[in-house]
Amino acid sequence: MVPADLLPPRFSEWFAARGWSPRAHQLAMIQKAKAGRDALLIAPTGGGKTLAGFLPSLIELYERAPRNAPAGVHTLYISPLKALAVDVERNLMTPIREIGLSIVAESRTGDTGESRKARQRIRPPDILLTTPEQLALFCAWEGAREYFADLSCVIIDEAHAMWPSKRGDLLALGIARLQRFAPRMRRVGLSATVDDPDLVRRWLGKN
Repeated sequence: MVPADLLPPRFSEWFAARGWSPRAHQLAMIQKAKAGRDALLIAPTGGGKTLAGFLPSLIELYERAPRNAPAGVHTLYISPLKALAVDVERNLMTPIREIGLSIVAESRTGDTGESRKARQRIRPPDILLTTPEQLALFCAWEGAREYFADLSCVIIDEAHAMWPSKRGDLLALGIARLQRFAPRMRRVGLSATVDDPDLVRRWLGKN
């Protein structure tokens, strides 16, 4: 049984204001994060899967101590589609805004303007939403180690569509490199359907 008090009061109030109750898999994802464990969440579309992936990060960022200097990216979200990364950024802003969280979440795709990309390198957002190709470019950048040194979590969306492909191989290499930059980084996979979850867990590489 997953305890319901895993949610801070401010988050519980937000769920209640929307007429929702946190789902068991959403609370389970928070529990795994608190234990420092990786996770593969398989849930149907419309089941609050994406929110479940981000909830632990939103809570960690909400509870963190005030910082004297800007840190790097806390959570990296990776989508197989540019449009999905932008849509998730837009949807993620709803709980951030309504709960009143001081969290910056931004997307970075091949369509992102150069001025925004340059600013993101100087002032990293707390949550960065991107694609495997952009991650590969980041990992080739000489400043990547410092940029991702504070990375706590990488979320791979649509994991079932990523792993059995060349893009999946590229992504696996990028994630392995991130793990060297941030050894305590957790890996989270999200998927609506997976024929063989063990194959995806092995691809995630650390469970």
